[in-house]
Amino acid sequence: MITKVHVVLRKEDIDETALADDKVAVVFDILLATSSITAALAAGARSVIPVYNAAEAEQVGRRLPDGSYELVGESEGRTIDGFYPPTPLFLQTVCPGKTVVLSTTNGTVALRKAMAARAVYAASLLNSPAVSEQISRSHKEETVIAICAGSSGRFCLEDFYGAGYFVHCLVERGIAAAELSDSAMAAWLFYRQYAGEEKAKDVLSASRVGRWMAAYGLEKEIDYINRHGALSVIPKLEPGALAAEVRDIVQMKMTKEGNER
Repeated sequence: MITKVHVVLRKEDIDETALADDKVAVVFDILLATSSITAALAAGARSVIPVYNAAEAEQVGRRLPDGSYELVGESEGRTIDGFYPPTPLFLQTVCPGKTVVLSTTNGTVALRKAMAARAVYAASLLNSPAVSEQISRSHKEETVIAICAGSSGRFCLEDFYGAGYFVHCLVERGIAAAELSDSAMAAWLFYRQYAGEEKAKDVLSASRVGRWMAAYGLEKEIDYINRHGALSVIPKLEPGALAAEVRDIVQMKMTKEGNER
């Protein structure tokens, strides 16, 4: 049985030394990166390469065959010039059969900062049940660290809610409440207060990033992201073919077929 579940509230609080001690990391950037990764893989993307910034994305692109990839990303909420926007519904129209090179301000940075862990997964409201099942099955004796990406050093309500939903899924699979750290317990209790897609929509829409998305007409993206357990994709960070050429480049690959509800 999993020995402990802990929630980290911001990517800036990641203890990479602690992660290297055989921890399992599960990263949440509900609005948008980990939801977009899940949706892209479910829609048929070959893989997703999370990068730190636009310059690294372009560096990676130069090493991929022409026509085999798409550059996707934002910086401080603005789509990077020459890149596609990293929104789930839009990505599904351009990513099938392609490698997605993804750069975001928070989510992809959190994934890369978590690389010291024994295993790194990307989770969202869309796929937390599938990820929790995978972890319960494959990481029975390990400590799980749920990492909220946050936003440029700030706590994000939606990531905390997503982590709480994930903790709830673990508890449903038999993880004892006694194994939850205080932060994990707090996230779980918060989720239980707003359980269900109708109440979750209120949380997402009330968050700072959710309000920003609504102001830019992205309500349908929020509705899509709010589909709890709709996808069975399990994105896991794995060394990519470019690792020998570009230091630390890794790819998100799905370990289970994705299905939409």
